[in-house]
Amino acid sequence: MKILTLLTFATLCFNLHAAPDWSRDAKVPSVGHRTNIYDVQSAELEQLKNSGYLHAFRYPVTVTGLYIPFRPLDRFMDANDRNPLRRFLINLTGDRIPFKNIEGMYEWLGLTPFPNEDAQGVFKLPYPGGVKPDYPMGASFLETKDGLALTFSCAACHSMDFFGHSVMGLTNKQPRANEMFRLAQKYIPKIPSSVFLLGTGASFAEAAMFSRTKKNLGSVGALAPQALGLDTSLAQVALSLVRRNEDDYATKNRAFEKNPRFNKLSEHVADSKPAVWWNVKYKTRWLSDGSIVSGNPIFTNFLWNEIGRGTDLYELEDWMKKNQPIIKELTAAVFATEAPTWGDVFPIARIDLDSAKRGESVYSKTCQKCHGEYEKNWSLPSADSEPMEWQIKTAKVKYHEQTPVKNVGTDPGRYEGMQYFAEGLNKLAISKMMKTVVEAQEGYVPPPLVGVFMRYPYFHNNAIPNLCALVTPPDQRPKTFYQGGAKDIETDFDFDCVGYPVGDQIPEHFKQSDSLVDTTKPGRRATGHYKMFLNEDGSEKWSWSQKMDLIEFLKTL
Repeated sequence: MKILTLLTFATLCFNLHAAPDWSRDAKVPSVGHRTNIYDVQSAELEQLKNSGYLHAFRYPVTVTGLYIPFRPLDRFMDANDRNPLRRFLINLTGDRIPFKNIEGMYEWLGLTPFPNEDAQGVFKLPYPGGVKPDYPMGASFLETKDGLALTFSCAACHSMDFFGHSVMGLTNKQPRANEMFRLAQKYIPKIPSSVFLLGTGASFAEAAMFSRTKKNLGSVGALAPQALGLDTSLAQVALSLVRRNEDDYATKNRAFEKNPRFNKLSEHVADSKPAVWWNVKYKTRWLSDGSIVSGNPIFTNFLWNEIGRGTDLYELEDWMKKNQPIIKELTAAVFATEAPTWGDVFPIARIDLDSAKRGESVYSKTCQKCHGEYEKNWSLPSADSEPMEWQIKTAKVKYHEQTPVKNVGTDPGRYEGMQYFAEGLNKLAISKMMKTVVEAQEGYVPPPLVGVFMRYPYFHNNAIPNLCALVTPPDQRPKTFYQGGAKDIETDFDFDCVGYPVGDQIPEHFKQSDSLVDTTKPGRRATGHYKMFLNEDGSEKWSWSQKMDLIEFLKTL
């Protein structure tokens, strides 16, 4: 009897803490999401989430290939043009680096400030060390045997200052992580150790850290994105792999570092933007094209990051095996991340409730089949007696049980790009250990639309500046616009169209050369995603007024 009781208890404990289903057959449960991916008690989930966010701020992979010796960097940044390292770099390239100090570097990278101590709700985040840091999210420090090292964490691309709110899990609209790799490739390999020591006052240990980074940069291939806001992670992984051997651990090869094998992604544009974290809970496959058909997406993130940082994959595999709790915590945090609602950021009065209710009907007949159903509080009994802020909230999201991939005519560059290195990823021993499988697709995942009002510009390639452009025939969509920040609520956001201002409404401070989005270029097309707005005879299904009702409804998601 005692044995039976123990077995029953053990089985119950296993079920309560069962491992998530990362297989290609995984399904979203009947509740409609996997917010609590490890099925733990609420108090434990909160602990896992907070710990996971701390890993997102302090990059946890201690074997990462690229560390910057921070104190020498800080001294270099404070030096004037008489500094021997500054003179060396100017004479070498004729250019100056695009920032003058550490704070300028953080700003150039687009890093997000930590929220204030009085932040509430979804904006409240834990601080590393329990105290608000004097550096932004995304800058990550580690005390190593060779000194204090700087690298960059998940938050560099997956957080953003959205009109004064530091939002975790929101796509950074102005990241320059890829450009940082390009800068490193341009300068670091050419700096002699003697000049580094003289120009930075580095210790011999810090010089050893610098030399290690210089060496690992040899196995990093990187491309600058087509425009600010996009990411070239596909190209960086593929072009880094061709600098290594084709064995199970992609071991280093100096010959391939000097003369990499050809990969189509050196010329094929497959840029896309990083995804929002709060959508992950509704999905069963990963990336914008759904090409990761099995495996924990956090494993994939670490693998791609580290291939793109020149890391030894034997060391990475060992780190992953020994640090399962860290991976669990970060996974829990990503799945449990919630999106802000319109009322968390903007005045409720900027939503026309009657129009939004009319738009719900347009949505159900136009978008729901692919993007899911959103049951609104306003449909519940006695909703009319409740405040508008409550009425516009979503009571339940009903997305697909298994994540689909659809081809609706949007630019194919991103999904086509996966075919050029999927095989190389799948054969890695670390991929097999993670049970991660990559399969090229023909199309993209129609994403859940939670928090869609913050996720402009739209499409995987940022080709659509706002929702008005989205519901406009493709040949009439803006050919160019500028990708700016979200600082000034009066100039940086179009409340009617939900997204970037276009045409003569574009603010002057948006007009930077690398912020220009040109949808006539390869990989940048603003085509497709319009058949659902047409009748079978090709005529328009909805009037412009009805389309604006649809946009009003989308504001509430």
